[in-house]
Amino acid sequence: MLARITASGYFAAWRVLRWLPERFVYSLAYKLSDLLTKRNGPSVQRLRSNLGRTQPELTGLDLDLLVYKGMRSAVRYWCDTFRLQDWSIERIQNTVTVTNEHLFFDALNSGKGGIITVPHAGNYDHAAAYFCSKGAKIVTVAERLKPEALFKKFMEYRAAFGMEALPLDGRVIPTLAVRLRAGCIVALAADRDLSRSGIDVTFFGAPARMPAGPAVLALRSDAALISAMVSYTSSGIHIDFEAVPIPSHGSEAEKISAIIQSSADLFAKGIAAHPEDWHMMQRIWIDGDFKERG
Repeated sequence: MLARITASGYFAAWRVLRWLPERFVYSLAYKLSDLLTKRNGPSVQRLRSNLGRTQPELTGLDLDLLVYKGMRSAVRYWCDTFRLQDWSIERIQNTVTVTNEHLFFDALNSGKGGIITVPHAGNYDHAAAYFCSKGAKIVTVAERLKPEALFKKFMEYRAAFGMEALPLDGRVIPTLAVRLRAGCIVALAADRDLSRSGIDVTFFGAPARMPAGPAVLALRSDAALISAMVSYTSSGIHIDFEAVPIPSHGSEAEKISAIIQSSADLFAKGIAAHPEDWHMMQRIWIDGDFKERG
């Protein structure tokens, strides 16, 4: 019942927020964001805890201000999501700036495909729409949502601007390998995996876990592995690309561990520069009162 109610809320927002004037929508959303921040519910508390780890030098007041900015950035992401399908190609392209864009197109033109890893920051759908509009074939992975109708809605939303979204299941890694051999770009959110299969890393000086999938794909496909940080600008987004080094020595397990640690270091670099755009409202570190799950 709760899942159906939540889905109904998403569907209503997808309709209503597209019809209302843009300035009104974002202004109202920011007011709602500030109210939610002030109420300090569990998600806001987790965001504050996570951001505090990334900015340990901040005073309490400065951290409070950062949380307000972080919540506004997260709300902006959802407003963008509900309205993106109505944006013109010109708007999508003219509101994106990129550092090291050649890394993306070198991978695309290599014939081997490429793997882009991103943290949950900025608006990566806007980034994907930008590159799809330039002819790239991009594939991602999405966790199944309940009810199924909501999951299908998000799949259709991404397909509308040219990105294929595959359901997260036991067949996804072989399917992604096939897409890489076809020259596609695989884009994966890769800053959190608290399961036993997650790879232990040091992240902002403390233990965390991140998924092994990007490293496994890179080692078995010879595709380029690239880290991306997506942050907001006043008019759109900025994307910073950096190559993730692939070690030439060691066992596969050792290589995977080294690759994921390098990826974590690059995520930390990007998040430290734009902490307000890291929308992580879930647990990320495995110290303290963390309890193992399957």
